[in-house]
Amino acid sequence: MKSQSISRRHFLKTSATAATAIAATSPTALLAAGPYGGNSIPLGVQLYSVRKECANDLPGTLAALAKMGYKGVEFANYFGRDARSLRNLLDNVSLACVGSHIRPFDSLLGDNLSRTIEFNRVLGNRTLIVPELPKKYTETRQGWREAADLFGELADKLKPHGMRIGYHNESTEFKPLDGEMPWDTFFSRAKKEVVIQLDTGNAAAGGADPVALLKKYPGRVLSLHVKAFSKLKPNALIGDDELPWQEIFSVCETTAGVKWYIIEYESDLYPPLVAVEKSLQVMRRWGKC
Repeated sequence: MKSQSISRRHFLKTSATAATAIAATSPTALLAAGPYGGNSIPLGVQLYSVRKECANDLPGTLAALAKMGYKGVEFANYFGRDARSLRNLLDNVSLACVGSHIRPFDSLLGDNLSRTIEFNRVLGNRTLIVPELPKKYTETRQGWREAADLFGELADKLKPHGMRIGYHNESTEFKPLDGEMPWDTFFSRAKKEVVIQLDTGNAAAGGADPVALLKKYPGRVLSLHVKAFSKLKPNALIGDDELPWQEIFSVCETTAGVKWYIIEYESDLYPPLVAVEKSLQVMRRWGKC
């Protein structure tokens, strides 16, 4: 992560008005506030899906995604740019920043936290998602409990800034550890302010039922990574796989609390921009955008 260094005085001054600043009337802030067009859940894309394109031409890639019809993007890499330049690029094409995967985990600890908050304040991002944890938290059930407690502390520290902390699953969270799935160890202990980003493909690859996961913690699934899973077609797009999408969407749109659908495609059957556009077309056919 590339962040800007700030003085303590400047940080305290900007922190006092962070929630107001994030709620400003720029295209990014307005779209990041949540659903648009009645009760529809807006559609974003995880930029990891098009990471090479972003590295080669970030402005052009963002413009292409906006032209397709995406309403927001989620970062996993900042491509060597500072928060202000990223914000300007998003605002220029009316894309929201719907979240960011925070790496390394130490970016959330100690003195690093203030710099991470400031970076995301400028970026216009209110959702800080952790995509992986250091091994000391994942090797034992007690480690997962300690991680849950730490996330609770982070949630309290982020709340005054209008931000939230969440966790994104891989597949290993659904393999029993000391008699319980780490996913349950973590979210049953973490306070409700710690939000869920459920990755459907990763969950299914771990042997879990995405529908059951969505139902278990109602109101806490802030965003859904819409990712295909197929045993028969490893490179399948959504709709050409084996997941019960209509049931998944039904829970998302009733009890789960989902505010954003986020497309992620990691396979190589199609060129990345083609893949995310095809995924968007499937969502349109399903009436999801």
